[in-house]
Amino acid sequence: MSDEYAGGERPRDDTDLQRQIALLEEKGREKEAVWSALQDSEKRYRRLFESAKDGILILDADTGRVVDVNPFLLQLLGYSYEDLHGQYIWELGVFKDVAASQDAFKALQDNEYIRYDDLPLETSGGVPIAVEFVSNVYLVDHCRVIQCNIRDITGRKRADAERKRLMAAIEQTGEVIVMTDAAGIIHFVNPAFERTTGYTRDEAVGRNPRLLKSGKHDEHFYSNLWETISGGMSWTGILINKHKEGGLYTEEATISPVRDPSGRIVSYVAVKRDITEHLRLTAEFQQAQKMEAVGLLAGGVAHDFNNFLSVILGYSEMALAQVDPDQPLHADLQEIYKAAMRSMEVTRQLLGFARKQTIQPVVLDLNQNVEAMLKLLRRLIGENIDLAWAPAAGLFPVRMDPSQVGQILANLCINARDAIADVGRITIETNNAVLDEGYCAHHPGSRAGEYVMLAVGDDGCGMDEGTLGRIFEPFFTSKELGQGTGLGLSTVYGIVKQNDGFVAAESEPGLGTTIRVYLPRPDGPAVDPRQECPSRTPRGHGETVLVVEDDPALLTMAQSMLESLGYRVLTAGTPGEAMKLAAAHRVELKLLITDVVLPEMNGPHLAERLQALIPGMRILFMSGGPANVTVNRKDPQVAVNFIQKPFSMNILAVKAREALGKD
Repeated sequence: MSDEYAGGERPRDDTDLQRQIALLEEKGREKEAVWSALQDSEKRYRRLFESAKDGILILDADTGRVVDVNPFLLQLLGYSYEDLHGQYIWELGVFKDVAASQDAFKALQDNEYIRYDDLPLETSGGVPIAVEFVSNVYLVDHCRVIQCNIRDITGRKRADAERKRLMAAIEQTGEVIVMTDAAGIIHFVNPAFERTTGYTRDEAVGRNPRLLKSGKHDEHFYSNLWETISGGMSWTGILINKHKEGGLYTEEATISPVRDPSGRIVSYVAVKRDITEHLRLTAEFQQAQKMEAVGLLAGGVAHDFNNFLSVILGYSEMALAQVDPDQPLHADLQEIYKAAMRSMEVTRQLLGFARKQTIQPVVLDLNQNVEAMLKLLRRLIGENIDLAWAPAAGLFPVRMDPSQVGQILANLCINARDAIADVGRITIETNNAVLDEGYCAHHPGSRAGEYVMLAVGDDGCGMDEGTLGRIFEPFFTSKELGQGTGLGLSTVYGIVKQNDGFVAAESEPGLGTTIRVYLPRPDGPAVDPRQECPSRTPRGHGETVLVVEDDPALLTMAQSMLESLGYRVLTAGTPGEAMKLAAAHRVELKLLITDVVLPEMNGPHLAERLQALIPGMRILFMSGGPANVTVNRKDPQVAVNFIQKPFSMNILAVKAREALGKD
């Protein structure tokens, strides 16, 4: 060992020194790398902070001062960086007393978390916005900071409100809404569906719409529907579906596919409207139009036809009175008379169907009228059919023309008779009925109130649903050719409607038919309408009668009849002629017999003019069809009498004496 180094440190090796230097350099590089990484991290955070599409607010957790704020929040609120930086959050106008009061800040410091799902704010310009506000406490560089994330939910809230409005509309609309998945399984129905189908939402969801199938559509119908909507197109059409309780209803439906953003069909939506009542009302309106049109035709035909029949009946009746019954000619004239009478019944049916009869309604006891007809009805239906009569005690009165009761009963009993192949039973019954709104809702044409019900039922062949729906149509008949006119039930329908009533029919094949007529209860007591037929033909005593009729043949016949009855007769073919004759014979003229339908002016107008000229003159109107004759308004005491064409000489004699007010 050299003396140079004795008692001192041994010098380091150069290699060791180099290693130490290299280690220090490596540590320096690591620090630089860490610092660089921190700078990079800061840059990345800053970029995220600056570019974030949510508002970010950084607070000093101890003081509540704003440390930093990102551009999005500044833009959202309309403030500058200087407006917010360094301020206490609870002093900022936009947050004051809303989310960051001093109490709220204290709660945040304690809990290190606070959240507002829907916080109403305003921009610096006073525009309201809604935000989602979430705050958390973090430790950064040994310092506690609060990061507030503020998300603008104004659009989402608006969309949510729109969705709620849409759902409210769907829930409250009267249209049926059904939504299914792509496989056709129901996942939503609205309350209108429940009201229309009878199924609750819980009963329908998870099931296929085929639960509503009625059996009225074939498989081709449904396969075509499915091919249309699964092919991406909407289907529109009519569906006949079945209610939960078993009844059928008709819907007008549009079924459309719903696609996701990629264009794939993910569900189907059906919008349907129950049109059952609409179809019923439409059919009823069309039926009313059809019956009105046929009624106008029938009324016009009946008017002219009755004029012809009046001549045939009148002359054949007068000829019969002049021919010895033992002569062959008498029998021939009798056949002419009978044929004319049968034709007269057809015209009366036409007028009854058309509701154009000239009627004289009275308040009557329906039981008495039915009982008076039982003998005749038994002859009509024959001995092989038992006729049962079941009158109700304490029956309400009805107001109608007594002759119409006979028309109704005769037509109903004849139809019942024809429905019975051999032996059988027809039942006539009456009863009081009080109908409420619930009944009327299911019986078209009815109105709530008190009624008298007249029913005619049989145990015959009955009818199917299709036939039952047409029985009141004019000229419709299910009988063989030549066996029926198709006017019987339409006549009943017309008469009942004319008296403000309605008709209901029930029938099933093999189980018979029941027709129920409902006539409204009037005010006032019933009177006995039965009148004694005169034992002899009443005659005139030379009174002067003016007959006005534009049909020459009928005018001549009426003159012949009246003269043979002992009257002095003046005739006129027009109202103008009648005015001249009345002026010339005003002293002796006692009775005016005039047709309702005349040229120049109608019969009631002519009567009014002549009564002004001759106040004591009486009036007898003739009508072969539609007639709207009213009492002279200037003198309500003036009696107004009618004679329906065609008429016999005996009827004319009776009506003339009634009009004159003499026996």
